[in-house]
Amino acid sequence: MQTRNFDLIAFDWDGTLFDSTKIIVRCIQAAVRDVGGTAPTDEAAAYVIGLGLMQALAHAAPDVPPEKYPALGARYRHHYALHADDLSLFDGVLPLLDALKARGHLLAVATGKSRRGLDEALQSVELKGVFDGSRTADETAGKPDPRMLHELMAQFDIPSERVLMVGDTTHDLQMALNAACPSVGVSYGAHEPEAFVALNPRYVAHSVQGLHDWLLPNG
Repeated sequence: MQTRNFDLIAFDWDGTLFDSTKIIVRCIQAAVRDVGGTAPTDEAAAYVIGLGLMQALAHAAPDVPPEKYPALGARYRHHYALHADDLSLFDGVLPLLDALKARGHLLAVATGKSRRGLDEALQSVELKGVFDGSRTADETAGKPDPRMLHELMAQFDIPSERVLMVGDTTHDLQMALNAACPSVGVSYGAHEPEAFVALNPRYVAHSVQGLHDWLLPNG
């Protein structure tokens, strides 16, 4: 059996495993409009994906006063719920996760989603038992704070150099740097891969198949 380079592989959720970037952008824009703010551009809305919800909405809507943040969050959740049935894993994600499990890797999710939101997403039959652990922004700290990864390392007693973070945003890769973990970026999510260069990922995958082809020999 091939020797593993990493014992724990932590994945971001939205835009990395879950094909949700475009819908999240539209929901952010609609929520900001609903509370009287100026809707952010597609690029500005995509930039905040991966942050904790309120941190993301505040950044995306600088002209919305703080007293409207609860309403802003509620409107985002409303719009997102309308599209819940339209969202799915990227093609190829399940075979990738199954192959990594078969090689003995521990798998985790480190996401800016809420615990409730992640648990709802993980309830599908196809994902039962796939992940060994998970951390969300509302129970730890939002990215790029390294607390999510620190807690996962502590849970499994694995040193940072044996943990690989996989994500589609600079927030993910900066979190990995802050936690002294290696990282891999994916270019098919929320952020343009040119921004990844300064954060020194081991690899940038341009498709789920590309991620699979790199992780199996190098993970």
